[in-house]
Amino acid sequence: MSATKGFHSLPLRVELLNRLKTMKFDVMTPVQAETLPAMLQGQDVLAQANTGSGKTAAYGLACLQPLNPKLFHVQSLILCPTRELAEQVTQSLRNLAREIGNTKILTICGGVPLGPQIASLEHSAHVVVGTPGRVLKHLQKKTLHLSGLDILVFDEADRMLDMGFEDEINAILGFVPKPRQTLLFSATFPEGVKAIKKKLGTDMVRFDVTDSSVPQEIEQLWCAVDESDRHQALVNVIANYGGSLNLVFCNTKIDCAEVAKMLSSHNISVAALHGDMEQKERNTTIVRFSNGSISVLVATDVAARGLDIEDVETVVNFSLPYQPEVYVHRVGRTGRKGKSGRAISLVGDREKSRLLEVQDLIDDRISYCHLPESGHEMTKRAPVYSTIEINGGRRHKLRPGDILGALTAENSIKGDSVGKIDLMDQTTYVAIEQPKVRIALECLNNRKIKGKVFRARIIR
Repeated sequence: MSATKGFHSLPLRVELLNRLKTMKFDVMTPVQAETLPAMLQGQDVLAQANTGSGKTAAYGLACLQPLNPKLFHVQSLILCPTRELAEQVTQSLRNLAREIGNTKILTICGGVPLGPQIASLEHSAHVVVGTPGRVLKHLQKKTLHLSGLDILVFDEADRMLDMGFEDEINAILGFVPKPRQTLLFSATFPEGVKAIKKKLGTDMVRFDVTDSSVPQEIEQLWCAVDESDRHQALVNVIANYGGSLNLVFCNTKIDCAEVAKMLSSHNISVAALHGDMEQKERNTTIVRFSNGSISVLVATDVAARGLDIEDVETVVNFSLPYQPEVYVHRVGRTGRKGKSGRAISLVGDREKSRLLEVQDLIDDRISYCHLPESGHEMTKRAPVYSTIEINGGRRHKLRPGDILGALTAENSIKGDSVGKIDLMDQTTYVAIEQPKVRIALECLNNRKIKGKVFRARIIR
């Protein structure tokens, strides 16, 4: 099937077609065009697809097509490696399902109390999206029931295995009924994923829709560095080539923490993202980076999985990854949706062979550039915004318009000084231009929102 074919060519329910039209999803991506016909026919599917390829909408439509809102039990279970990805998937499915009345899509992930999740599960849900550890805990406590399950989805199966979820996945398979439809999506196909496929015991239609090319909009450069000067080289690269939002990749958690600490000592607004962080800290870090309150995010590959931030201008490989395919995933974090981007790799003598492997894979030239000298002004990397945290969210029936109204009432703050507003279940984050942040804090702490007083504080 041609990747330029429209969704109207598929036998989708009217509510989904109308919603896709409203969302201006006119043309299918390659992964959607390849996999959707088989999935809509109820076939078991294994698909290899890159991050950002449109796979969430593909399996999301497959789950929503047969959904019956009148049957209040879990009809689809979607497993994701991280809470961030699970929340993004939930939001994407809620957007797609907006015209299917009374549809409940629930996220259950670790890092938050069990109590509220148990309360939500008492009334069940049509679709559950979660991480393996927390899903298994609810299954074992019998607060989640899958007897009527129709569709089981594994999203980014390779990363679930990288994060050590193999035992949890095997245990979950003991709770899911047969027959059912199984959909497995993975960027790579290592032995662990093959083992899961074998354990599923089903003939899966396999599609390989991976793309090893890098979009033309991304300028790719590499700089030769001495190992002893790698930290200073990174500072110089960010100062001279960085943008408003910069994503730095490290191979280990230790490097991640050390690099973030080093950049902070150079007065760069930076935060680290790695596997040892508490969930609330992870959430806050991602929100602050995505809304422009942090200029540089330093992350490991596993921690960055599931990040969906459109406006990253520069990706820097502090070290080249050990697998060339990972390079493609890293640099694909910039140049999203046709925007321009830049990817710069610091390459030591021991990494030259890895650089050649990457160039062979992408069949493309990564241009050499001389390492820029120090002394560039770092003030241009200062973030435009600060983030204010409010102790209320979706469960308090707050909406972005409520926050904006409280801030702009009586012309205290102009609307264009307010940046991105992120609503969580219990918390809301709002980006405010730096000169206006104190005024905004006073407005939020001294005015009622929907008749209630909420506490607000600046996130440092």
